[in-house]
Amino acid sequence: MDNNMEIPTSPTYDLCVIGGGIQGAGVAQAAALSGLSVALIEKTDWGAGTSSKSSKLIHGGLRYLQTLQIGLVYESLRERRILLDIAEDIVKPNWFYLPVYKRDRFKVWQVRIGLILYRLLAGRNNLAGFKQLPRSKWHELEGLNTSDLECVFIYQDAQTDDKILTQRVVASAEQHGATLLCPATFLTAQENDSGYLVSLATGDKISSLQCRTLVNAGGPWVNQIAESIEPKPPTIDVDLIKGTHLEFTQQLSEKCFYIEAKEDHRAIFVLPFKGGTLLGTTEQLFEGNPDGVAPSEEETRYLLEIIRSHFPHFNHQPSESWAGLRVLPASGNNPFTRSREVQFAETNNYLAIYGGKLTGYRATAKNALKKILKSMLLEANQTEALEQIGASKKKDFYRMGDTSKVKI
Repeated sequence: MDNNMEIPTSPTYDLCVIGGGIQGAGVAQAAALSGLSVALIEKTDWGAGTSSKSSKLIHGGLRYLQTLQIGLVYESLRERRILLDIAEDIVKPNWFYLPVYKRDRFKVWQVRIGLILYRLLAGRNNLAGFKQLPRSKWHELEGLNTSDLECVFIYQDAQTDDKILTQRVVASAEQHGATLLCPATFLTAQENDSGYLVSLATGDKISSLQCRTLVNAGGPWVNQIAESIEPKPPTIDVDLIKGTHLEFTQQLSEKCFYIEAKEDHRAIFVLPFKGGTLLGTTEQLFEGNPDGVAPSEEETRYLLEIIRSHFPHFNHQPSESWAGLRVLPASGNNPFTRSREVQFAETNNYLAIYGGKLTGYRATAKNALKKILKSMLLEANQTEALEQIGASKKKDFYRMGDTSKVKI
């Protein structure tokens, strides 16, 4: 994967993807596997935005059962299984310890029902088990505060390095024929009879490329990018929700803990990460330029109070803090209660992706590619094969590549 790219003279592509996060990378990979010519544009570095600032979990989203997002959880659990297979060296299963206190929003029986449903949705051979930790073993909980503790459940999910995962998907896209343009800043796109003429800056040089279909995978910048496209494409009204994490050089445990904040009952993860500890995340409405997102002192205090109330002995200061932005449907409601389902805004030659989870990037890419192929008037047939059907047989006829079989 070489970032020292050179744009070919007057290039023409089937697909131009703006945004080198996990969603854009996933679309580029799926499209390249399907035989489309693809250009992937990223202004700074692969996975430099939200895709490197998540909780670094490959999971079904147990907490989303609270808001009855059962379809999302089912899809995510299915994708978790696939990622454990195709990225086994960077997606690792781990045990998650879920303590239930008297003060918590959900009672022991309710949490147990949620875990049973989680197991059923996961299916067999998919980290589906859970158990209750006997009280006699509570001393093994790394100093967890046991005052008013009623029960501790243990279940399985998986962890990853989100930036490395994104870079692997980008590399796979390139391996299957995608052109990588990074660092390259998208400037404008003008619709024409052949699709879109896209202008971009690489250093002091302004270049252009032609594409049949334009994909806006800009994440928090998605609507900013849309403003630079003529005619202006449809957009979706969204809120940007800031999530802050703290990193500690000291490792609390090799176990993962899923705890509930006393103050607002938010789900907080305490995770082993790179020999230390990762703590997060918050959810606050963000207004302003996504380039300027940063943790606040209030968020740092909030997270420190949570970990110290649950693990009183862990009185270390964070070595690093960082914030990322989620794209959620605009609403006056609590961010947690909002849908995490991916939304698309589209016209005949344009598709924008709103939202998306790290775990579900493949499913998002598959759905996006179906829409893209339909707009190109191509036939999208699901297949295990990765090859393009010979153009000599039928021009512009492609089979949809199956990324579940491609190691990354």
